[in-house]
Amino acid sequence: MIALDRRRFLVLGGTAGLVLGAPALGAAAAETGPAVFNPWLSIDRDGTVTLYCGRSEMGQGAFTGLGQLVAEELGCGWQALNVETGPADDAFVNIYGGEELLTDGHSDPDEMGEWQNWMLTTVAGNLSMQFTGGSSSARDAFIRLRQVAATARIMLIRAAAQEWGVPEAQCIAAAGEVSHMLSGRRRRFGDLAAAAAKLDPPDDVTLKPRAAWTLIGQPVPRLDLPAKTDGSAVFGIDVRRPGMLFAAVANCPVFGGALKHADASAALKLPGVVSVEAVPGGIAVAADTTWHAMQGLAALKIEWAEGPNAELNSAELTKRYLAALDGSLDRVASTGHADRALKRATKTVSADYQLPFLAHAPMEPINCTAEVTASGVEVWVPTQAQTGVQQAAADAAGVSVRKVKIHTTLLGGGFGRRAETDFVAQAVSLAKALQRPVQVLWSREEDLQHDFYRPMAISRMTAGLDEHGMPVAWRHRVATSSIFARLFPPLLWLKNDPAISEGSAEMPYAIANQAMETVTVESVVPVGAWRSVGHSLNGFFKECFLDEVAEAGGIDPVELRRRLLKDRKRELAVLERVAKEGDWGRPLPPGQGRGVALHASFGSIVAEIAEIAVEDGRIAVKRVVAAVDCGTVINPDIVEAQIQGGIVFGMTAALYGKITIEKGRVVQANFPDYDMVRMAQMPKIEVHLIESTAYPGGVGEPGTPPIAPAIANAVFAATGKRVRALPLVDMGFTV
Repeated sequence: MIALDRRRFLVLGGTAGLVLGAPALGAAAAETGPAVFNPWLSIDRDGTVTLYCGRSEMGQGAFTGLGQLVAEELGCGWQALNVETGPADDAFVNIYGGEELLTDGHSDPDEMGEWQNWMLTTVAGNLSMQFTGGSSSARDAFIRLRQVAATARIMLIRAAAQEWGVPEAQCIAAAGEVSHMLSGRRRRFGDLAAAAAKLDPPDDVTLKPRAAWTLIGQPVPRLDLPAKTDGSAVFGIDVRRPGMLFAAVANCPVFGGALKHADASAALKLPGVVSVEAVPGGIAVAADTTWHAMQGLAALKIEWAEGPNAELNSAELTKRYLAALDGSLDRVASTGHADRALKRATKTVSADYQLPFLAHAPMEPINCTAEVTASGVEVWVPTQAQTGVQQAAADAAGVSVRKVKIHTTLLGGGFGRRAETDFVAQAVSLAKALQRPVQVLWSREEDLQHDFYRPMAISRMTAGLDEHGMPVAWRHRVATSSIFARLFPPLLWLKNDPAISEGSAEMPYAIANQAMETVTVESVVPVGAWRSVGHSLNGFFKECFLDEVAEAGGIDPVELRRRLLKDRKRELAVLERVAKEGDWGRPLPPGQGRGVALHASFGSIVAEIAEIAVEDGRIAVKRVVAAVDCGTVINPDIVEAQIQGGIVFGMTAALYGKITIEKGRVVQANFPDYDMVRMAQMPKIEVHLIESTAYPGGVGEPGTPPIAPAIANAVFAATGKRVRALPLVDMGFTV
């Protein structure tokens, strides 16, 4: 039995739901409409079950995976399920509640991962928001949505039992019907729904045992693919409203600068151009088509007030980060006595690593459609952050948040960029000024040059080895910029910013004396969450340096990890699986090499082996093998696809990715100078899942951190050259 938190279950989505559009609990619709059981679930008269999904669908399979939880627990059958994007509403805020997450027999907080523990102990007490990120959708929903569906199942059974005058215990729900086991009577969910939705929800529910699952853990057809295949899917860029204008935007090219003056006379004479308006961050041209808006923007004569950062460049930023690393650092995690052990070590190894700023570059350009009327604001937007969008739109329009209605479209990639709201403020301010619906669409150049970038980071690693070559001391120092200090000002008091230390402050490797030290460098360049956040930084630093330690100690890289993980059963099982499937130890021809990396993030453990070939300075990643323990698997096909996607994303960063600054602005402008991995460069990728009954971990991001260090370690194996900075093209390699 699971006791329901009735305050959470009933009150969330109550009055807010009525205002913002979420179905109200227990409100049966008109005779021909669906019966609404709660803000997440309704059942139509024909038996169609609709899940109102509070998470954004950005290709990661949220609709399908979360839909499986509901269909499994409700017993409706997969073909009866329909999933729609839910509104921005309190009912859909992320919950990181300890009781929910520790239910189902998982009482060990270690199984949830450091990120979720941090959310439990820190963020949950400070924030309440609807957000898709942190590989949290399935973890957040695993208990909650099953409770939602189980509640509706009990209400359907109760309605049938009352109609038949039989005990509820004699009835079961399956295949979209309630059956009376003794008499054989049956009633379809659609026939019972209206009466069932009027009943009071039960105080507690019993979830189906794992042995009874038929959908969870199975590869079912993805719900979002048919519409994406036939072109009927609606992304943000596809939105059209009556009388809508289209706007192109120029943001100030220098960080910290502003619009000084613009001569719009030539632009206003061009066909289709309606208006030229200042917007937050820059200036916009509104026209009857996007092309006309872009033509008008090109005709503007703009003068920028470049501000204090007009001479800033990447070399100066590197000096700042190095100076910070040489200064005073905060020790955010410590085991044993690292400094003392380093002095006593038989051998000491040290290395500095550097990673650049990186852009997100989602394939769908940045866009937002807004309409401002006397009754409020409506926004159509591909967003990961409905709560943030509501606030940004309210601020831009000068209205209450409760007067803002959000329509979340499909996202053509997110990766953390669409957790920002700068483009939303621009669309709403334009719609308010022009009193017409407006769609803002950024060019690729504006997107790449006005991102919230993955922070630049420099790390100094030091290890002490004993006489057997085993590490007895480990010190990790990192200088980078804080994401959370900007996103969550109430959390500025945190010394241990998880976006800086995550992935290193809680090492799985059994080294007796460890210290993690960080220094936060104030960033003129705007920074934000990038797929896997701090794990993409610290995973590279940690796993590359561990290979250097292995070489210094004369130990095979996999063997060193094996010894250091002997008391960590889950990590060790992942390592052994990837070594076996990746043919570790099998000889390769000259010029080829394998590299390994293992990293735990977002409640999941991933190890990867990259197999590369280098010939005449050209590097080719030929094969990547991944082993994954993500706890309970909801849909293996989705897990495999997400790990593959994370690998490709990380490969792009390792091979090509770099944002450089000159004269206070970003140099890179489009894909010719911020390249992506193409089909021709794709390796064969194999994903092997470890069976587990642990609580589900995330899968959208954990595939990314291990791939860059695995490739870097493979480069050393193939060439003898250590990789201590990315991208590889900066080392003289071509791809």
